[in-house]
Amino acid sequence: MRVVVWRRKPIYIVRRTAAMLALMGGHDAALKDPDSTDSQQPAYADNPLRSRAPSLFVAIGVCTHLGCIPRARFEAGGPRMGEQWPGGFLCPCHGSRYDLAGRVFKGSPAPTNLEIPPYSMAGPDQLVVG
Repeated sequence: MRVVVWRRKPIYIVRRTAAMLALMGGHDAALKDPDSTDSQQPAYADNPLRSRAPSLFVAIGVCTHLGCIPRARFEAGGPRMGEQWPGGFLCPCHGSRYDLAGRVFKGSPAPTNLEIPPYSMAGPDQLVVG
């Protein structure tokens, strides 16, 4: 994961591995808004992975609850996050949990999924935000 700043907000850029992508299915019932109908994202991110390409995830790294900065917790399972944890982000302030597509889990105080900023690809390794 790489973090850059855009409009004074952290932007998370995550290269999702094949193992991460394999964990993306099967937990939609545990999400507040699995189809992202109540969340902000450009039309090109209106898909289950919320991205232009499956291997690339770009999101504004600000919790939709009270604006804290969620931390990466990419490792699936484990005693700290629970055996059902598919990997994603955890907000240290109030415990909101997001999957690897920035979709918020039920039971989290965050009301909506992480926001997806406008972005484009200027080349295979060049991302333009804004």
